[in-house]
Amino acid sequence: MFFTEEHQQFRQGFRDFLQKEVVPHIEKWEETGTIDRFIWEKFGEMGYFGINCPEEYGGLDLDLFFTVIFLEEMQRIHSGGFAAAMWAHAYLAMTHLKAEGSEEIKQKYLSASITGEMIGCLCITEPFGGSDVAAMRTTAVLEGDEYVINGSKTFITNGVYSDYLIVAAKTTPEKGAKGISIFLIDRDAPGISSSKLDKLGWRASDTAEIAFDNVRIPASHLMGEKDNGFFYIMQHFALERLVMGINAHARAEYAIEYVLQYISDRKAFGKRVDEFQAIRHRIAKMASDVEIVKTFNYVTAKRLNDGEYVVKEASMSKLNATRIADEVIYDCLQFLGGYGYMEEYPMARLLRDSRLGPIGGGTSEILCEILSKMIIDKKDYKPAT
Repeated sequence: MFFTEEHQQFRQGFRDFLQKEVVPHIEKWEETGTIDRFIWEKFGEMGYFGINCPEEYGGLDLDLFFTVIFLEEMQRIHSGGFAAAMWAHAYLAMTHLKAEGSEEIKQKYLSASITGEMIGCLCITEPFGGSDVAAMRTTAVLEGDEYVINGSKTFITNGVYSDYLIVAAKTTPEKGAKGISIFLIDRDAPGISSSKLDKLGWRASDTAEIAFDNVRIPASHLMGEKDNGFFYIMQHFALERLVMGINAHARAEYAIEYVLQYISDRKAFGKRVDEFQAIRHRIAKMASDVEIVKTFNYVTAKRLNDGEYVVKEASMSKLNATRIADEVIYDCLQFLGGYGYMEEYPMARLLRDSRLGPIGGGTSEILCEILSKMIIDKKDYKPAT
């Protein structure tokens, strides 16, 4: 229904690429918290960063189900941090470049992002704001032909090693949410400092707190229209939330596949573990839950690919898929017994990595409030124009 033969060929090719080029380095990157630069360029050489980008900048301009495959396969290589670094570059930072960047910005930054020569990060969340985007304190003041940026951001994936930053800042603070703009800032601009954060999971990715102290950038690095940034952010949240929903169903599937193999080999009390009714029934329920959210995610991806504004459905996707992934992985760890608690088995890391799902990109509590406004109060969110 959703995947053609071309999609399946892409999946197999990408799976082979990951096994050959990425998997041998995962343990090192998890331990050091640094992903070697060469892999970004290899992704670029293969076109993986340009899946949904226009051909004139070096992209492939493929439909959204190639992105679905890109996300699903990266959840199978046992590093949520590596996957996050890749998709945060391609589907957070680059999404804004593609949608709001000027032609000059696209030629320089989008093209180099597609080839993997440049790495981007998206800077929205702040230390005192969390999911409350409208409460951000970072400011951008126009002085002549430059903007001066002051403030801080936190929990920024690729926040240490990126080459450029897509930053949300208030250009008209008195207007609240309607006074936010989006800017592109070069990493080497004077006044930027980053500190790496020590996380429970996603250990391979560099997550940072970033400070901006009188950072001066050209006025031409304003992205899109001044004071329209909040609407851009909200518009792209649909894709970000769907990305996290797809990640969730994929890692839950991987956990079940691993457990099925384990319990078919493991024996207890004279029979295979997968012959115990209590376990069989729990797995049946888990697999059913995952299949339901996966199908919903595919349908939502189809609608988004067709140009619909699916902010409600994408919010539902993230809310439910991340919850189910956490529940499934928790139970899968239990099925492994003591081995599930050991680092040499994948479930311990998978549990840690999965736990960020209901937090990042808008907490489950915020999503419930957004959805309640749409369902109960009949609020109609519109895309930015």
